[in-house]
Amino acid sequence: MAGPISFLGVPLKRPKVAFFEFTACEGCQLQILNNEHTLIGFLNLVEIVNFREAMTERSDDYEIAFVEGSISRSDEVERLLEIRRNARILIAFGSCACFGGVNQLKNRFADLDWVTKEVYGDFPVETDEVHPIADYVAVDLNIYGCPVKKEEVEQIVTNLVVGKSVKIPDFPVCMECKAKENICLFELGEPCLGPVTRAGCDAWCPSNRRGCWGCRGPAGVVNMDQLEEIFNNYGFKNVELIDRLECFGGFTDFTSKLRTKAACEQRKTEGRS
Repeated sequence: MAGPISFLGVPLKRPKVAFFEFTACEGCQLQILNNEHTLIGFLNLVEIVNFREAMTERSDDYEIAFVEGSISRSDEVERLLEIRRNARILIAFGSCACFGGVNQLKNRFADLDWVTKEVYGDFPVETDEVHPIADYVAVDLNIYGCPVKKEEVEQIVTNLVVGKSVKIPDFPVCMECKAKENICLFELGEPCLGPVTRAGCDAWCPSNRRGCWGCRGPAGVVNMDQLEEIFNNYGFKNVELIDRLECFGGFTDFTSKLRTKAACEQRKTEGRS
């Protein structure tokens, strides 16, 4: 689309980029196309050779692969392995690719055949347990979010093109929320995972008066005991906390202890212990 590019007078090579989707809504790819006021600049940085939502041409000659979606079928595993073999850099693009996303909620049910029947009825659909793509291939970089933050994606791609390091925030969303001088949503009666969720979204949801659901996964340091205390102090039960933590699949290492505790509390409430 564009001619040669340079950075500080140094000629740069436009990398060949491909976008792929697996089990997902494809909303993360749509974010790229939605960014109309910077879309031309983004397209000037790279040479896109495969992007089903935007073009009909197809090529397996690419250096960077953006992979959106979780893996829920055997044929997806084979396709993902082929993408890995072709790509020099493979990027897990969005919460579904990084953690399984909302798709992994079905893993909570012991009977997946029942889940398939409830969703698809008698229509024959192959759908197995959901996994993030890192369960099958090596991932070079995670871009978090549901959907991804388009400004963050563009900054990451720019850094890759000019050879700069990519830094993903590991501090919590609360820091970005406080910097925007928002009122804490707990004070407004809204539960929020901002204290434990990785920042980088510019406190997107809390700034719009919606509590964080943890789509970017855990921050570098997570104090789950303190978060549980915050929830309880504001009148929210552990079940509500667990529902949020499990929504996108990024907090699976933290929820088993809380789930066991919630089950004990439920038994006590029902007089079974």
